Amino acid sequence: MRIKEIPPIMKRIVQLILLWLATLSAWAAPAPIPAPKPSAPDVTIVPAPPSIAAKAYLLMDYDSGAVLAEKDADKRVEPASLTKMMTSYIVAHELDAGKIHLDDKVLISKKAWKMPGSKMFIEVGKKVPVRDLIKGMIVQSGNDATVALAEYIAGSEDVFVQLMNQWAKKLGMTHTHFANSTGLPDPEHYTTARDLTKLARALIHDFPDHYAWYKEKVFTYNGIRQYNRNKLLWQDPSVDGIKTGHTQSAGYCLVASAKRDGMRLISVVLGTDSASRRVSESQKLLNYGFRFFETHRLYKANQRLSDQKVWEGKRDILPVGLTEDLYITIPRGEYKNVQPMMAIEKELKAPIHKGQQVGTLKVMLHDRVLAEKPLVALADVERGGFFKRLMDQAKLAFAHLLGD
Repeated sequence: MRIKEIPPIMKRIVQLILLWLATLSAWAAPAPIPAPKPSAPDVTIVPAPPSIAAKAYLLMDYDSGAVLAEKDADKRVEPASLTKMMTSYIVAHELDAGKIHLDDKVLISKKAWKMPGSKMFIEVGKKVPVRDLIKGMIVQSGNDATVALAEYIAGSEDVFVQLMNQWAKKLGMTHTHFANSTGLPDPEHYTTARDLTKLARALIHDFPDHYAWYKEKVFTYNGIRQYNRNKLLWQDPSVDGIKTGHTQSAGYCLVASAKRDGMRLISVVLGTDSASRRVSESQKLLNYGFRFFETHRLYKANQRLSDQKVWEGKRDILPVGLTEDLYITIPRGEYKNVQPMMAIEKELKAPIHKGQQVGTLKVMLHDRVLAEKPLVALADVERGGFFKRLMDQAKLAFAHLLGD
């Protein structure tokens, strides 16, 4: 029989079947994730971290949160003046919320003026701008400036300490408790290297303009010129913070951060035996991290990673992606071996809401899981009408018969 002898209705049925099969084929092959293509394994050898002369330490990539080196990172230690990072964080928050302003004049109390330890050398009864007090706290590590800011924000240092502990809980600093705003020794004043890293990441991420003050090397107030105690600022041009600390019981401590070629690292070194040692040990950690590791943003937040078939909806295609940027930190030279893998729910049915998890993205390097994140819907898909749902149900039933 020749094709032209086929009845028109039969020709139309054949065309619809062919079109439907082509559509099924398209559904079965979602758009691939744009990621590096795997090649033959080429494992990079990474040496162990250098020996660090400190009670505890931790080295972390800022973007990915990957820990590159650590020792006793969860051991309880005294933070000394590293405490001022939390005081500074709260000050930045109050500025950002418009509750205080840089030009506000703060009346200096007798308590602030009498604070022992490092000083900005403010005078009791004088009014000092918030801007100057912040620099006195960050650059000069002034206990007097720190208490003056705490009193201005909360009315008293005791109430300010309550804020500090509330913020510590909010930031996930589960092994930290503050007893004062300055870091003076107290049995109930403690933290860990890991918690300090969480605080450092939050400070850099949440208040980048405020963080910029941490790279200032010199501040002069009341005719007294003082230099930032973080000597890495002079030694390593990639370092732009963060804070030193020292008491006899805590030893010499330093939380440092540096950025090279778009990669930022945070090092925490606690309890060294000298000011020079905290600098040299921090430099060792930073150099190790930058030399042997690299960080990549694999995907952006809300980037369309794949289109998935949706059944019984007003629309048939659902874009999926991540809610946050995804960074990975890997040994240098291993990017070509990174393999992302998607696992999507077998049958997605409307209604689907934007942000709803519909699968999982796993990123592998050889046999190691680098990251595992939920894949979410990037758009809403409302439920379709009666006939649309009925048609999709029939298609699904037929697909199941074919073993799809």
